[in-house]
Amino acid sequence: MKGLSGWRGLRRPAWATLAHWAFAALAGVMQALSLAWPWGGQASGTLQALSLAALVGLLNRAPSARRGAWLGAVFALCWLAGTFWWLYISMAVYGGLEAPLAVLAVLGLAAFLGSYYTLAAGLYVRWYHRLALGPLASAGLFAALWTLAELLRGHWFTGFPWGAGGYAQVDGAARWLAPWVGVYGTGALVAAWAAGLASLPRRKWPVQAGLLTFWALLCWVPAPEHPASSAPLEVSLLQGNIPQDEKFQAGSGVPMALAWYRAQLMANQASLVVAPETALPLLPEQLPAGYWDGLLQRYGVGVGPLAPAEGRPPQAALIGVPLGNQREGYTNSVLGLMPGETRLYAYDKHHLVPFGEFIPPMFHWFVALMDMPLGDFNAGAVGQASMPWQGQRLAPNICYEDLFGEELGLRFRDPARAPTVFVNVSNIGWFGDSVAIDQHLNISRLRALEFARPMVRATNTGATAIIDHRGRVTAQLPPVSRGVLQGVVQGRGLSADHGGWGITPYAWWVSRLGLAPLWLLCLALVLWARRCERASRRRVA
Repeated sequence: MKGLSGWRGLRRPAWATLAHWAFAALAGVMQALSLAWPWGGQASGTLQALSLAALVGLLNRAPSARRGAWLGAVFALCWLAGTFWWLYISMAVYGGLEAPLAVLAVLGLAAFLGSYYTLAAGLYVRWYHRLALGPLASAGLFAALWTLAELLRGHWFTGFPWGAGGYAQVDGAARWLAPWVGVYGTGALVAAWAAGLASLPRRKWPVQAGLLTFWALLCWVPAPEHPASSAPLEVSLLQGNIPQDEKFQAGSGVPMALAWYRAQLMANQASLVVAPETALPLLPEQLPAGYWDGLLQRYGVGVGPLAPAEGRPPQAALIGVPLGNQREGYTNSVLGLMPGETRLYAYDKHHLVPFGEFIPPMFHWFVALMDMPLGDFNAGAVGQASMPWQGQRLAPNICYEDLFGEELGLRFRDPARAPTVFVNVSNIGWFGDSVAIDQHLNISRLRALEFARPMVRATNTGATAIIDHRGRVTAQLPPVSRGVLQGVVQGRGLSADHGGWGITPYAWWVSRLGLAPLWLLCLALVLWARRCERASRRRVA
């Protein structure tokens, strides 16, 4: 028995370490699930906050910075791989990449992006122990380090902020923070709350109960209201559901798309008709004879609206189509067709997708392994003008551009010209019928909350939806189906005749300062911790 007892004693630390790693992995999975539940698509702000609190609890018990870094790495790997695992579908199913290589690519990306959180966790543990931080200081330091990791992930190497923790709050108790501090500020304050909860000693259970009660009460905080911009706008949003493996095939997907979208664009009676990203997968000059001219004539481009005898009110259309030529390059664009206009409105995608729309240096070998229509596109300017239509200012964004709220925010620098409605056109058919559809919808909803502007979404496979200025979905088509969503959207923000007021605090400061206030505040807290560490060393010496 003595020998058995000794064996158990020797193995207990190893088992405890494995248990902590397993718990960190479980917390990471919960963080991923909080962004959009796979069986319904709902986000859970409470689950996101508690999973982060569980991580902080583990970090507070870590014996060294190295152990803390490993715990952060396990959490981040499970969180990020569990969030965008669907990249595997684009590479293995549609790209033809061997399954093991596709799995390694997803894990490699998650590990690379997770390295920011690994460093944040290691530094937090180091300073938590060396400075003997109390709950309040721990909360501030963890929030600063974690937010810096989020900011780095969202901006370094063009940025891939998909799955940032703040998106889980779109239906959560902290959703009211979005119009004030945006998704990163919301994530920072939730991280501070989670760290404070986890750092309180057990004897302070009444304070912990108070924090949980406070979290529940936040659900009742009303969102600020913003005035309507003009009369409601009738919209028709087209969802063609063109199979992704056929979308760019000349003998199948291309004629299918051209026929279906032409029929809808010609027949629809709504004031605004929106077709998704690359709905027409050919350059305008490559379209069949008479195709493009017929659309221009249908929407009265250059000749004014159709005569009243036709029984049709003035109509406009936004259509996803590639533009350009071999000499000057190509753009992923949206064209606006409006009656009486001699020049088409055009929006060119600014934030391009790495490997999808441009190939980073030294990675052409990787793209060569896949059978995907990828290439290098030209990037459009940031902060492009909105399209004016029937008292609204329509601001298009393409695909995952709605992830970058700080870039959309540049359009609010002049409130008198600020958008009244966002229009997202997407094709995430690359990722099949996966949770990516729900995650992207929640991202758009958070953008609507940040700027108090509605967003309409026209997509190839989903989620085609109408989102109001409070981030609520008012109408939606079933994903991976063909159909037309008819509805009404009410723009927000006063027109130039009323002085241009009606933007959120977040829209005001992010349009002028970008995310610099968050960067500076977080860096100041990190520098404070570093200074305290140096002072502590001098005292010991």
